[in-house]
Amino acid sequence: MKLNFRKSGTGKPLIILHGLFGSADNWYSIAKELEKDYTLYLVDQRNHGDSPHSADWNYDLMAEDLLELMDDEGIAQAYLMGHSMGGKTVMHYALSHPDRVEKLIVADIAPRYYPLHHQVILEGLNAIPVNAIKSRKEADDILAQYIRSVGIRQFLLKSLGRNDAGGFEWKINLPIITKKIEIVGQAIDADEAFPKPTLFMGGANSDYIRPEDQESILRLFPNSQTIFIPNAGHWLHAEQPAAVITEVRDFLG
Repeated sequence: MKLNFRKSGTGKPLIILHGLFGSADNWYSIAKELEKDYTLYLVDQRNHGDSPHSADWNYDLMAEDLLELMDDEGIAQAYLMGHSMGGKTVMHYALSHPDRVEKLIVADIAPRYYPLHHQVILEGLNAIPVNAIKSRKEADDILAQYIRSVGIRQFLLKSLGRNDAGGFEWKINLPIITKKIEIVGQAIDADEAFPKPTLFMGGANSDYIRPEDQESILRLFPNSQTIFIPNAGHWLHAEQPAAVITEVRDFLG
């Protein structure tokens, strides 16, 4: 699949993949800093942002999408960074294509299986009649009945776009994400480890990376280190962008 991406900057290629319900735009402010040192690729994964929709959706395919992008762009080897679902995609890719990855950064996710925990979000998104609403405020008012956090609602509604007729439509493939949400939590595993430098970067206020995850992290990524960004939760790049930028630069060099 030909993915939508935004390219900027100069230097070694750094490819960034967003998480579930997100898009390349989630990393735009961080990219404005990192593009001073690297050639940035901000990518919309399949069924998200401006990339194509497909009923086929799993980590094998998302990793192959990334391989196709790198081949099309003539990128022999790159730095990879992924957040949450994007972190699982880049882990899968690094384990499958280790020769194409120079260094790996995984943001607030571990290789383990995660139980379903997005049901309320999906209920809220599916409750919005996108063909009938006249404003984003209408959508927000409906979503507020399910999600109290203004910040989370604003993040989710970034995926509400305009269609050619001037109405609203989802940029995410909401029916397929709803139907196949269990794939997001699937564990990442491999027979052979990824031997190159890897940084697991968690939010100190998040429970996505737990002490017991170190066993699987070190088994699959033996040349890895795990750090935690203070005063940050799961969306660490939005909550503490300066700290994330510093850690990325220090790790990549």
